[in-house]
Amino acid sequence: MSTELGRANVELGDIRAEVASQLEHLHWDVRHREVGVVTQTGDGVAHLRGLPSAGYGELVRTSSGVTGMIFDVRPEELGILFLDASESVSAGDEMHSLGRVPSVAAGPELLGRVVDVLGRPLDGGQPIHSNEFLPMEREAPAVAERRPVRTPLRTGTKVIDSLLPIGQGQRELLLGDRSTGKTALALDAILAQRSSGVICVYAALGQRKSTVAEVVATLKRGGALDHTIVLSADADAPAGQQYLAPYAACSIAEYFMRAGRHSLIIYDSLTAHADIYRRISLLFERPPGREAYPPDVFYLHARLLERATRLRDDLGGGSLTALPIADTLGGNVAAYIPTNLISITDGQIILDSHLFNEGVRPAIDVGLSVSRVGGKAQPPILRELASDLRLVYSQLNELENFARFGAELEQEARARLERGRRVREAFKQVRLAPLTLLQEVGTLFAVREGYLDRIAVAEVSAFLSALCEELRAVPADVEASLYTDAHLSAETEGMLRTALKSVCGRRSERAHHES
Repeated sequence: MSTELGRANVELGDIRAEVASQLEHLHWDVRHREVGVVTQTGDGVAHLRGLPSAGYGELVRTSSGVTGMIFDVRPEELGILFLDASESVSAGDEMHSLGRVPSVAAGPELLGRVVDVLGRPLDGGQPIHSNEFLPMEREAPAVAERRPVRTPLRTGTKVIDSLLPIGQGQRELLLGDRSTGKTALALDAILAQRSSGVICVYAALGQRKSTVAEVVATLKRGGALDHTIVLSADADAPAGQQYLAPYAACSIAEYFMRAGRHSLIIYDSLTAHADIYRRISLLFERPPGREAYPPDVFYLHARLLERATRLRDDLGGGSLTALPIADTLGGNVAAYIPTNLISITDGQIILDSHLFNEGVRPAIDVGLSVSRVGGKAQPPILRELASDLRLVYSQLNELENFARFGAELEQEARARLERGRRVREAFKQVRLAPLTLLQEVGTLFAVREGYLDRIAVAEVSAFLSALCEELRAVPADVEASLYTDAHLSAETEGMLRTALKSVCGRRSERAHHES
């Protein structure tokens, strides 16, 4: 009996040794994945139970491939904001975390393309392959990383470059009622960068597809699409894409800034962005504040616009200039969103519907508009030539009101009124036709030297158009010197007087033939 028991123990020991030997060569692959369950869905959002380790801003996905972002974190559930069409998602579906935050493809591969928030092409072209992916939400550069705004960014619009100059790294708000020309001014700024080396990003937020297509066609006709990236989250896009669109566009523009280049971004418009954020917040039952916007709507745009800056030279010296667009209702610039944006930006260009209806294009209210950077980011020659024009322009409305009510004006006041009218005509400009610096200098020179005083107000626009056409033949090196010269050189002034004399001569000949 004892012999058999001993033999059994030996066999059991051999079995244990064999099993232990085999276990040593096994590779254990135990995976743990948290899963959440959808409890409620609708209107592009969902409520989810589970995923205890997930955090705010993390991406989640259903088994069918629908992607969303954790937008609301509560003790018992998570709020999901979908980035894809979510009609197929229903209660009971499972979602798992992707372990990362929303990111966007960035790099030169995007130039000339129209993409959505997730980097998918919308222009029918080939898929975009980029090795660089940047998080959509990023911290703004620290104060110590920034340098003062001193380099001009020309928009090609006379009244802006002369009286309301914008610098590289500035944030200048375009504000006004609908259909007053805000988008046209922004597109002029993009068209003006054709030979400047500035990379442009146009973020279309909540617009119709036809409107975005028209913008793309305009840029293509103007030869500006090659240096522009259009990111579209139209009105039919999921709410999550419309919410993330400006942050994704900003990350794309930041890529070029961090690479030492200069970039310009247009947000069209942040009013639509605030509206979609209000809608999303109300769906998640966040308490509404003023005008039903959530209390953190200021932070929504502050963390976006603070990312625009000019970096120090040792960090590459790149810049990101922001031109956000916002709508007013009945010219009310004291509404909630406009006042928030005015307090965040470095100035505002206000377009007036009354001026627009009177035929003043662009319809910029010079008296209310301001650039807090001012002449520090303006070519010295423009600053010299436009030194007193803002005052002349601002006094014009007051003098016209006096004259309209039959008040007797002194001779000096009448002279200021006539000059003001000609200055206003001189600042009128054809839509989507940005001017070169030389053409702007020529216009201001004609105003200062009194060439416009000799012609009727109605003929000012035609006279200046002829002058701009005359200046197209001037060599490019002449214009390049205007960016650095503190004063008009004798050669440049002589060239301008020759061009003006030629225009005046042709005008006199035409008048003689007509008589």
